[in-house]
Amino acid sequence: MKAASINEIKRELKSLDSDALQELCMRLAKYKKENKELLTYLLYEADNEQAYIAAIKEDVDTLFTELPANKNLYYVKKSLRKILRFVNKQIKYSGIKTTELELRIYFCSKVQEANVPLRPSSVMYNMYQQQLKKIYTIVVKLPDDLQMDYQREIQAIDSTS
Repeated sequence: MKAASINEIKRELKSLDSDALQELCMRLAKYKKENKELLTYLLYEADNEQAYIAAIKEDVDTLFTELPANKNLYYVKKSLRKILRFVNKQIKYSGIKTTELELRIYFCSKVQEANVPLRPSSVMYNMYQQQLKKIYTIVVKLPDDLQMDYQREIQAIDSTS
């Protein structure tokens, strides 16, 4: 089966009544966990982005408390990847650049707070540098006043890398 294009799906959705749309959404939500999470974001959290960011930051804090204390680089690396996957998924749900920027900066600051040794492992160092690169890419696209607002936070996380 070949998947229809977005425009074809959009046209077909416009022709459906609200009950049929509701049924489709419920079926999508049952099919995959990510669809359910995205619908949850769109229905309950999209209207208050700051509360959404605060909730994600709390979840990231919780995940960082579970970071292995023994500093075995393999387990630390696995945990950081898990946290980063979570952050990326939440960023994907939002789709707002300032939300992405805040969450990526927060992730990098939490890595620094946790005193994760980045240098011994090229994988962890590259992961951190990749986040910095994404942050700089987003900042360039923002208006000048927002760039200035984030500049100090970015300098703080970039100075110790």
